[in-house]
Amino acid sequence: MTAPDLSRDLSPGLFPGPSRDASPGPSPDLSPERFTFRPVDPPADAALLHRWVTHPKAGFWLMGDANPYDVERAYADIAQAPYQDAFLGLYDGRPAFLMERYDPARVELAGLYPAEPGDVGMHFLVAPADEPVHGFTRAVIRAVMTELFAGPATRRVVVEPDVRNTAVHALNRTVGFTPVRRITTPHKEALLSFCTRAGFEATR
Repeated sequence: MTAPDLSRDLSPGLFPGPSRDASPGPSPDLSPERFTFRPVDPPADAALLHRWVTHPKAGFWLMGDANPYDVERAYADIAQAPYQDAFLGLYDGRPAFLMERYDPARVELAGLYPAEPGDVGMHFLVAPADEPVHGFTRAVIRAVMTELFAGPATRRVVVEPDVRNTAVHALNRTVGFTPVRRITTPHKEALLSFCTRAGFEATR
């Protein structure tokens, strides 16, 4: 199978919370320590990820027609690739989102922008759920950015959301991303955006 298509975006999602029949309770604690990460296990996680990436709200993930085997193979390819990683994001130990990290100088954006040392590319997808929880997607992107900047070599996070994805552009600004310019990738017209370590810290 060819390398998976990674032309994906920060996709607004829903918190995997209680069913609609559950009694309302207090707002969940969305502090950063409630979020953890582990590498995707393609055979074990494929069924779960298939439900997420084929959900109608995940249209910008570009895997809407994938079957479970396609998803397993795509993430097996990422696991074996030298410049890409995929992580399952957990909230209180429960799977809640997906994060992909890549080297934009070698994958996805190679030759499309002037890469700098310390650049890290990122995609993330929040799991669909029965009911939204206010602030959850923003808490997830903050957890993702905190995780990426925990690496001392990371100087700048690079994203390339579809130019039509205005909700994501607004979300990106809340954690310090600055749009740079439009670029044309093999799969879309994208809005190249950067977030420096200082830019992220200024939003905390």
